[in-house]
Amino acid sequence: MRILITGAAGFICGHLIPELLNANHDVIGVDDLGRYGAAVHPYDSHPRYRFVHGDVRDTELMRELAMEADQIVATAGLVARSASLHELAYDLLAENERIVASTFDAAIDAYLDGHLERIVVLSSTMVYESATMFPTPEGAQRTSPPPVSTYGFQKLASEYFALGAWEQYRLPYTILRPSSPVGIGERRLLRLPGEGARGKLATNHVIPDLALKILAGQDPVHIYGEGNQIRSFIAVRDLAHGIRLAIESPDAVNADFNLCRGKGITILALAEKIWSKLRPNDEFHYVSDTPYPYDVPNRVPDVRKAKAILGFEATTPLDAMLDEVIAWVRDEVEAGVLTSETRA
Repeated sequence: MRILITGAAGFICGHLIPELLNANHDVIGVDDLGRYGAAVHPYDSHPRYRFVHGDVRDTELMRELAMEADQIVATAGLVARSASLHELAYDLLAENERIVASTFDAAIDAYLDGHLERIVVLSSTMVYESATMFPTPEGAQRTSPPPVSTYGFQKLASEYFALGAWEQYRLPYTILRPSSPVGIGERRLLRLPGEGARGKLATNHVIPDLALKILAGQDPVHIYGEGNQIRSFIAVRDLAHGIRLAIESPDAVNADFNLCRGKGITILALAEKIWSKLRPNDEFHYVSDTPYPYDVPNRVPDVRKAKAILGFEATTPLDAMLDEVIAWVRDEVEAGVLTSETRA
């Protein structure tokens, strides 16, 4: 199968592309490299991989590439940290809408041309921002109040792009909603609207953030809010596997799936767990800072549908994710690549 991936230089795609190549798919990746800059990957010279340096908002370029593809996997877009959901409220909406519209315009044309089979949209469990049912099942995004943040609202809008393209043009789709992917290799930002974001880790990964604070000697550990926010995590390699299963499955056509572990943990318990791995002989202390304006209290999706239809289950335990990321963060700190701000 020939698969076009947008946002190919991103964190998730760094794991998804080799997953697809190892399954004997041909992959075209497109990215403008403006977010992270150029990087070298082991699969860059793979005979079934082609990278295109270009802007996904360039609809003509996207049309050319879409005509070569059997499926499009739409992952490109600005990804916000909890701290920047309000700081980048307009950019997260406007930039991502431009990216999504360009991608769908190209996909519709390629489908009407008779070649493209499907578009796979990487959404987010942030569409459940206002949900009241936990674990939150697929479908709750349509029965719950709309998301409060512009980021959550835009992710929901990307799903409606898929629904609208199917209703009007019969373009088949699959919608996937990951929750807090975790893995090594997250890189610092080269560019993101708002100069205050420069040099920070690019995605909203609380695990490396907490590891950086503790490694820097922060005591007590600063936590935003009371720490009772509940999150569900997924190893990024498990996520890549789940995305591939959805791409390959005919039962995923015109369906949506939550992809995560389905088990939640509070941020406070997570911080204490990371502390125990880094400073096992010291007593854990924490202090609550002013919470973020947008900080979802409970984000634990229901994962039974993905298991029943795709045969997908995220199997990497949280402790294994923590051990891997902590070791990587420590190496990056020692190499001077990552630094942390400490507050007494």
